[in-house]
Amino acid sequence: MSAALQVRAAHDDELRRVGELTVAAYLADELLPADHSYVDELRDATDRALRATVLVAVDPAAAGAGAVVGTITLADAGTPYAEFATGDEVELRMLAVDPAARGRGVAEQLVRAALADAVGRGRRDVVLCTLDTMRAAHRLYARLGFTPRPERDWGTEVDLRVHAWRAPEPPGVLVETATWPPLRVEDVQGWRVGLSRGVTRRGHSTVPLGEPADLAAAVDAVERLSAADGAPAVFRTGDPGTPAGLVAELDARGYAVGSLTDVLVRDVAPDAAERGLPRIAHGLRVLDAPDDAWLTAWLAGKGGDREVSRALVAGAPATYLAASGPDGSDVAVIRAATVDGWVALSCLQVAPSVRRHGLGRTLTDAALAIAARQGARRAFLQVEAENVPARRLYEQLGFALAHRYAYRIQPSPGAVPGSC
Repeated sequence: MSAALQVRAAHDDELRRVGELTVAAYLADELLPADHSYVDELRDATDRALRATVLVAVDPAAAGAGAVVGTITLADAGTPYAEFATGDEVELRMLAVDPAARGRGVAEQLVRAALADAVGRGRRDVVLCTLDTMRAAHRLYARLGFTPRPERDWGTEVDLRVHAWRAPEPPGVLVETATWPPLRVEDVQGWRVGLSRGVTRRGHSTVPLGEPADLAAAVDAVERLSAADGAPAVFRTGDPGTPAGLVAELDARGYAVGSLTDVLVRDVAPDAAERGLPRIAHGLRVLDAPDDAWLTAWLAGKGGDREVSRALVAGAPATYLAASGPDGSDVAVIRAATVDGWVALSCLQVAPSVRRHGLGRTLTDAALAIAARQGARRAFLQVEAENVPARRLYEQLGFALAHRYAYRIQPSPGAVPGSC
């Protein structure tokens, strides 16, 4: 899979290329003859973009329209480009990759991005259909968690096989925030305002669950509290319960999207508690509180107030693991906080000098084993959507996308809270 590729919404000036690419891909795969009436629909990407969501895979190394090397369309049930989706399902259509760009994982990146787009809009069910002959596509969809739904197969000229994907259940914002409590919490019309002097967005952000009596006044109050705490206001949006009109209000005030954050989940293996901790060449430390060595390893390259950071990571009961290097110093760390049967994994940091040796994977396995002994049944973590290397590691470890939310940051000449 090429890390250089980017997947995003198609731009207007790319739609002609999108249409031609889609036709070329279908003809190359001999899915239909060149004179078939469906060719005109495939070519009309302009109409698709008006009635559905059209994503493109872009190769930054290519120039001009040729930068688009793949595309996929997402259609909500009940809209013109949805053929069989029902209820709140999102239907994936017209997945196409430039024949010259195949073998680079473009199709997989497009489907993953489509699933993330659907989840980011609060949709949990995604469907698509394929032909029996599309064996490579079947393998891709199975790898990404799609399951055949033969009772929904349909078609007139050809038999179309339906596959469905459902996002796993996330822990929910209340469990997430319980594992990383701010230094101080204030209530504003039912909103939970986290204040941590601008250190981490999880620690310094407002969780606006529920409709306030006066939306503008509630935002004003959050901004005053944040200013008194010495940092811009940050809102977490995109959760069930986010007030209607809040995003529009923040847009009107010039708030920027600081980051899109994905919540990834997996089950904790039933036998994890019985396993011994994995061996680490120079030793593994397991702590009940973050000591100076652990904190130094976590903060390496991050900056920020050391004592506020210490208070944040120690704000909920947790286990702190550290892998030692040849000189005895901590070269990799992770934190595991268990709440209501969930374990939150965070603070994974591996020193540049020892990366690509599997320490991140080993520490994650060790943290899951300890959490299982503490009664955790499921695990979650939060990662910025753009952090592709971390996403790949976690997916290899069995984590799957369950939820996506955004941090919206108040415009300010001052400092912006750190990531996650």
